[in-house]
Amino acid sequence: MKKVSIVYWSSGGNVEVLADKISQGAKDAGAEVIIKTVSEAKVEDVVSSDAIAFGSPSMDNNRIEQQEMEPFINQFKLLPNNQKSLVLFGSYGWDEGKFMEGWKERMKDYNFNVIGDLTVKEAPSAEELNRAYELGRLLAK
Repeated sequence: MKKVSIVYWSSGGNVEVLADKISQGAKDAGAEVIIKTVSEAKVEDVVSSDAIAFGSPSMDNNRIEQQEMEPFINQFKLLPNNQKSLVLFGSYGWDEGKFMEGWKERMKDYNFNVIGDLTVKEAPSAEELNRAYELGRLLAK
């Protein structure tokens, strides 16, 4: 059984809804899932997992959340991530979600294997929730 960790930051609840749907997809596909807000998460949650999902809204000029998520993500810069499967997800308002492209490149530079991503404008649609569910299933493979 694969172990999947989902770590996210959410203010308005949209990223949390996506995290829950990714979790459901991974569980339904047979994975053991750990889902935590970034304030609860530890590096070990990521290191000890087979696959990871990170979620954040776009904030502060097309960047991930800077007070908690950014410092957490930075911890993986020098760790041996060994092409661990990773899904990135998040929401945006006015900036068209451009933060995701930079985040994907950064995580590839940190030696993660980015196998999928999802950005939603404001609240996720039914179609976007289905995509989140499928990303969870993909992480469990």
